[in-house]
Amino acid sequence: MFNVSMKQLLEAGVHFGHQAKRWNPKMKKYLFIERNGIFIIDLQKTLRKFKEAYQFVNNIATDGGKIIFVGTKKQAQEVIQEEALRCNMPYVNQRWLGGMLTNYDTIQKSLTRLKKMEEMKENGNYAGLTKKEASKLEKKRQKMDKVLKGIKEMDKLPQAIFIIDTKRERIAVNEANKLEIPVIAIVDTNADPDGIEYPIPGNDDAIRSLKLITSHIAEAIMEGHEEWLNKLAEGEEEQREAKEKEEKAPQPKPKFKKKTRPKTVSQNEKKAEAKDKSSDS
Repeated sequence: MFNVSMKQLLEAGVHFGHQAKRWNPKMKKYLFIERNGIFIIDLQKTLRKFKEAYQFVNNIATDGGKIIFVGTKKQAQEVIQEEALRCNMPYVNQRWLGGMLTNYDTIQKSLTRLKKMEEMKENGNYAGLTKKEASKLEKKRQKMDKVLKGIKEMDKLPQAIFIIDTKRERIAVNEANKLEIPVIAIVDTNADPDGIEYPIPGNDDAIRSLKLITSHIAEAIMEGHEEWLNKLAEGEEEQREAKEKEEKAPQPKPKFKKKTRPKTVSQNEKKAEAKDKSSDS
């Protein structure tokens, strides 16, 4: 349930935008006033847009969908990882690799290779390599793990993407738009809201602002996921009850065909038949 108040937004500094000289004119409809050379975001509009995004995310989770969290700037990395793990969703918090969505088959091959290297390390198969080869392979594994660890369990394309700082993550936005994957994002005063289906106007630099918004997106997912699990459980229960009802229902008695007795021949008929045969001969 969405329970964010105006007071919480104010205390987290969600209303503080960038300097007026760095603004994007497309964000004008979300601005309240300019003060001391800094744009102030209209929190009433933020609250309304935030609620819309919350409901949309909740609906996706209710249907069992996946949402990938993306935020690679320094102040967003920890928040993205914590909240994505809390709601059991994939995330990218180091570097967005070009083609993570549009060239997903190649990314899947990289994930398979990473998993094989991890298995080699766990099973002690590095022992068969020289010290130099093992060191080189381990460095490669660590490098791949740093970038791909958040999407190891993502076995298909997500149903939506949540982004912190769309200006920095413009490649991710473009890929999502190309594949028609809905984008939910925190958009600051210097951002371009085009291509963002569910923009949340707000400060995308302050950690408290990022934490407040991202944590509630995670909560919306967790609520929806719980509803999805309940629906699955209800469906299984209905199937079990239907099966039990079918087993208890009286079975129809099998229909047996009446046996026809062979035609009996009387003694007189036998004599007549013998007489006919003798006369013919």
